[in-house]
Amino acid sequence: MWTPDALFAEMRTARCNLALPRFASSTVFCWAEHSTRFLGLKLASRERSRFIRGVPWIPMSLFSNLTSRSCLVLSACFLAILSGAELQADPPPTYTERWRPQYHFTPPDTWMNDPNGMVYYDGEYHLFYQNNPFGNRWGHMSWGHAVSKDLVHWENLPLALAEENGVMIFSGSAVVDWNNTSGFGRPGQPAMVAIYTGHYTGKPLQNQQIAYSTDRGRTWTKYSGNPVLDIGEADFRDPKVIWHQPTGRWVMAVSWPHKRQVRFYASPDLKSWTHLSDFGPAGSTSGIWECPDLFPIRVEGQRDPRWVLVVNVGSGAPAGGSGTQYFVGDFDGTRFIPDPISTPKPQPEWVPTGTVLADFEKGYGDWQTTGEAFGSGPATGTWDGQQAVDGFQGQGLVNTFRGGDGAQGTLTSPLFQVDQDYLSFRIGGGRLPDQVGVNLWINDRIVRSATGANAERLAWQSWDVREFRGQQARLELVDRATGGWGHLNADHFILASAPARNATEAALWADFGRDFYAAVTWSDVPPRDGRRLWLGWMSNWSYANDVPTYPWRSAMTVPRALTLRSTPAGLRLVQTPVEELAELRETRHQLKRVKLDTAAAWLETLNFPTGLAEVELDLEKVPDSGSVALTLQHGTTGITVIRADLAAGTLQVDRTQSGRSDFHPAFAGVHTAPLRVDRGRLRLHVLVDVSSVEVFAQNGETVMTDLILPPTSDLRVGLSAEGAARALQIRSASLWALRAAPPSNKTSVP
Repeated sequence: MWTPDALFAEMRTARCNLALPRFASSTVFCWAEHSTRFLGLKLASRERSRFIRGVPWIPMSLFSNLTSRSCLVLSACFLAILSGAELQADPPPTYTERWRPQYHFTPPDTWMNDPNGMVYYDGEYHLFYQNNPFGNRWGHMSWGHAVSKDLVHWENLPLALAEENGVMIFSGSAVVDWNNTSGFGRPGQPAMVAIYTGHYTGKPLQNQQIAYSTDRGRTWTKYSGNPVLDIGEADFRDPKVIWHQPTGRWVMAVSWPHKRQVRFYASPDLKSWTHLSDFGPAGSTSGIWECPDLFPIRVEGQRDPRWVLVVNVGSGAPAGGSGTQYFVGDFDGTRFIPDPISTPKPQPEWVPTGTVLADFEKGYGDWQTTGEAFGSGPATGTWDGQQAVDGFQGQGLVNTFRGGDGAQGTLTSPLFQVDQDYLSFRIGGGRLPDQVGVNLWINDRIVRSATGANAERLAWQSWDVREFRGQQARLELVDRATGGWGHLNADHFILASAPARNATEAALWADFGRDFYAAVTWSDVPPRDGRRLWLGWMSNWSYANDVPTYPWRSAMTVPRALTLRSTPAGLRLVQTPVEELAELRETRHQLKRVKLDTAAAWLETLNFPTGLAEVELDLEKVPDSGSVALTLQHGTTGITVIRADLAAGTLQVDRTQSGRSDFHPAFAGVHTAPLRVDRGRLRLHVLVDVSSVEVFAQNGETVMTDLILPPTSDLRVGLSAEGAARALQIRSASLWALRAAPPSNKTSVP
């Protein structure tokens, strides 16, 4: 039987000259990629960006059952394709591409996700990251590498740890082994040790492995005794290792994703590990647990530090999709104990008494179906091939995943009179507006619509229908989608005097925007600095592979300094942009002690052509009703609104009109965070880059991070208020244009 190696040997004999295209995922390869393995080509990553127009992608599974004759025929066909193919090389990255961040770190021309191995050593902040060195979609996970002396200007370095021998390099951490406990160091040269997850591509296994460097992280050697920790699990990953001074040993926090647990281990030498304890499930458990972090941290105004355990979750974050939760407590060297005062209390579900329009316990009744998606009657739970469905009431529910996402159809209610103020219902399934969801029809037009959240769990949604009281209405459930998440789950439609309320998890969230994930802190920051520093991946697993940037994909947030703050609800994590970013500021525009209308008129005179800006607002005499909004307007059509709803006590980022969002239905949205206005003062600190907005409210107590893809870079800032908030005062307003901070080397390093 012909193997890829043998086939390419034949092609090599034929002196076939192949170039390496980008590939789309870890499970899809192309013939040209194999040319670098089997034809002996050694290409720099910038050369890997070449592609052959017209060459098809070919799954590896195709090779498994080919006869030698078939393989030769396929080879001949491929050579024929090559003979007429047009070879085209990508230009090197310029860092001026559309939507390329200008002061946030991005890889030159490949895919990036989680920050890894963040450590400070010999005057440099190291940032390793999950990287596909061959393309700009997830796959072939390896560790990319960059360093910075000031957390602002970065230098790209060669790939640090590469996928090889069927083992991808998943997320992890790095430490400086000052005491040479591992034996990897040299006199006067402590080793930098990376602790990472080995993800096996040929079998369902993840374990923990190490590598070391004795030249400031420039080259790495994988430990010959790997793995150093293996419990035989398919999902067991993302080790964060710290030196625990009181016990004089290394401590590892590592996620057990599907059990929603963090496991703690100890080691004297980074090579042998002993299990200590487990934490969880706790807090948010809707999504899998990943990328833990564990660190002591200063409490503002207090001498004694506390401990924070960070757990990133793959889904279920406040804005939807992936996000970062944390726990406040103490760590005694063996176990993490949450602080009961700082742990929020869960709120139970509440369902009002009202008129039940449908509960689907006895079929569809008078509801009418079209197509095949809804079948002849309700489902009773999860269909074959579907992820587990929960959150419905009773035994019956609408579930259009009948044999998959291919079926289409509608389910329509009989007419009913709107005689209550709110219409509530449980809904799950795909987030596909206009394709999958629930519509309310009145007078032959749709007046309300709802869709799922790309989750099988059904959750309450409610419509305020007071303006329609006394009118005849009809509900329409639709499934017009055939692709991924192209199905609807729905149950229990009820008219009542108040909206239904979902149960809330007892979770603390570091960031309430849509694009903050896998946040971890830097190790070994010098004690004289005194800061706890971190950053996160500025994207969301819901749509990360689809964000339309090229040749790179994904960015990191700005580095942030962390503290804990005492609040009426307990200790809360506070984040502020690192002070080093101030060096990017240009001319300061400032206004003090004016009315809101005066400030709004002044803002209209300012313009930021590059789209790079920093805004600081300090508002006083802020009432407990009305709202105030800061508007970021790019050109005439790109509008992002940051709104404080003072009556509700919330802060929102509305990116529904910010720019391009058609690449994924989950991108456009309004994201909401709790906001505590303290003694009539409201402070907003906003960082705007070409394709992102980071909001730090109340000196970092509430933080929101969101990507935007505006139609133009030209930026203007607006300010407005409604209701009682029109009378608030501007204590101070400061705005700066910011300079770009591209890396010192803009191309991938061989």
